[in-house]
Amino acid sequence: MWYNINPMQDIKDLNLLELEELLRSWRSNSYHAKQIFSWIYQKGARDFDQMSDLPLDLRKRLKENFYLFSFNLAKLISSRDGTEKFLFALKDKNFIEAVSIPTEERITGCISTQAGCKFGCYFCASGLLGFKRDLTSGEILEEVLNLKNNSKNKKITHLVFMGTGEPLDNYDNVLRSIRIINSPYAFNIGARRITISTCGIIPAIKKLSKEGLQLELSISLHAADDKTRAQLLPINKKYPLPDLMAACREYIKNTDRQITFEYVLIKNINSALPDARNLGKILRNLNCKVNLIPCNTIEELKVEAPNKLEILLFRDYLLKAGVKVTLRKPRGHDIEAACGQLRLRYEKR
Repeated sequence: MWYNINPMQDIKDLNLLELEELLRSWRSNSYHAKQIFSWIYQKGARDFDQMSDLPLDLRKRLKENFYLFSFNLAKLISSRDGTEKFLFALKDKNFIEAVSIPTEERITGCISTQAGCKFGCYFCASGLLGFKRDLTSGEILEEVLNLKNNSKNKKITHLVFMGTGEPLDNYDNVLRSIRIINSPYAFNIGARRITISTCGIIPAIKKLSKEGLQLELSISLHAADDKTRAQLLPINKKYPLPDLMAACREYIKNTDRQITFEYVLIKNINSALPDARNLGKILRNLNCKVNLIPCNTIEELKVEAPNKLEILLFRDYLLKAGVKVTLRKPRGHDIEAACGQLRLRYEKR
């Protein structure tokens, strides 16, 4: 089996069934796997010695073969609005970011799936330092654990795979981590409270529609015509807008789930009324909503948001066209909470 271990493997890379099977191979009771899951994901144990209801010999063997945490916290910055941004140093000296966003009703974690990004979206800082590697499922889960253990009441209610990297480009590790996040023996976060955001990798969208998970799918759209979208998202050259919209219709049909289209408003590029009119046309009669996001100002990319009036006119046009629209409230602007900004500042030093 793939989990025949080398010394000091990340225990979080094992799902519950694999951990049970490993314990049986050690001639230990498999029910201890649920106890281990509870200690890691629910009680926040940072050391196997804390797992007091496990036999001493099992704790010793776990310590000899596995580790629980591998990140170092390189930087933590807090916003006036309560948003917190974490910069983590990985074992191999790469960096990733995660964000905790509290409101009165929920605490949302925004997590990364790759160190760096290979897709080069026009308005995003994540790819400016290039792509390094995929995160393992255990590393993704470690992000969630760090956010949970540092949050108020040690709780995360919602998760968004919208940090550094493209989640559907790291499909297997992302889905493996989601199934553990969803498990009642781990974080027990409902699938409908988990969002995957993608720039539009069509084969992966089709595959996701057959997973049987009631996830929220968010598509980075950002333009309603091929020319503008290809300028903003180079992936559009491989997966053109008409093909992406066909895949979205297929996803909605297969899952009976609404899709969210993310639309970052960028001054002088995609924020005029003709852009709103084109967007209304391609989304007509589709089970979806649009999340309008005034772009973060990023000096390296020379992008800025349109003014407030232009933003409101864009929103109102879509509403009149019958499209569901939300206007994202800016969070963490004073700490540069957009994807990749903290990592960019830190690694450029």
